[in-house]
Amino acid sequence: MNNIQHSFLVGLIGAGIQASRTPAMHEREGAEQGLRYLYKLIDLEKLGLGADALPELLAGAERMGFAGLNITYPCKQSVIPLLTALSDDARALGAVNTVVLRDGKRIGHNTDWLGFAESFRRGLPDVKRDRVVQLGAGGAGAAVAHAALTLGVRQITVFDLDAIRSQRLAADLAARFGKGRAVAGADLGDAIAEADGLIHATPTGMAKHPGLPLPTKYLRPELWVAEIVYFPLETDLLRTAKEIGCRTLNGGGMAVFQAAEAFRLFTGILPDAERMLRHFASMAAV
Repeated sequence: MNNIQHSFLVGLIGAGIQASRTPAMHEREGAEQGLRYLYKLIDLEKLGLGADALPELLAGAERMGFAGLNITYPCKQSVIPLLTALSDDARALGAVNTVVLRDGKRIGHNTDWLGFAESFRRGLPDVKRDRVVQLGAGGAGAAVAHAALTLGVRQITVFDLDAIRSQRLAADLAARFGKGRAVAGADLGDAIAEADGLIHATPTGMAKHPGLPLPTKYLRPELWVAEIVYFPLETDLLRTAKEIGCRTLNGGGMAVFQAAEAFRLFTGILPDAERMLRHFASMAAV
């Protein structure tokens, strides 16, 4: 028992993350597990830094004894060249949201896709999944598209402001899941008209990026809408979709379940995900 670690210093690197509920989730679960657990925000925006500061930040975290780091926008892909090794999931997705720092090594993982998959299973267990449109082909988009296809979506059509990025993601997904399972979109209106559901995986709707990621006219009651943004918990997209009559899934479940898996990777201790869900809900209600 003397070899068991009881103290952990971890953090989150990203831009515009002051409103993140991740530190509170981790620290509360750490306290419930009887750990000394400190979770620090490393906000690039507040520090006046860009993703090019990642080498310095990772080195600094290692020197200060961090057990690991969560990684969010805009660093989920740019962090990869700085790592020692990748988990199979992170390598397949080309995106990292969790870095374990141990024994001089930096091991990249992706817990986003697991978080979205578990949230979807619970929140939209019985929806039709033949055709799905996804907005966003960045690091988070790669994870949730992977989750969607794992959950049985027959075909996902990916849109992004950067057409090359959407084409690249679609090609990567098709290589893993089979020809035709993922395609890059051409006309958003036509694609949504034929879709069963919509997954939103861009920063639009966040507290710092309010608004809708698509014209309201494209939404219809038969369409289900899944969101990955969780602050605010009800984005403009979800509120509009609910008013139209769509079934919806907010980003809270993904936030909790990805955090639970990151906690396990950092500490080696299995967290109580149900307890973390209750804590998240209590914060969201404030």
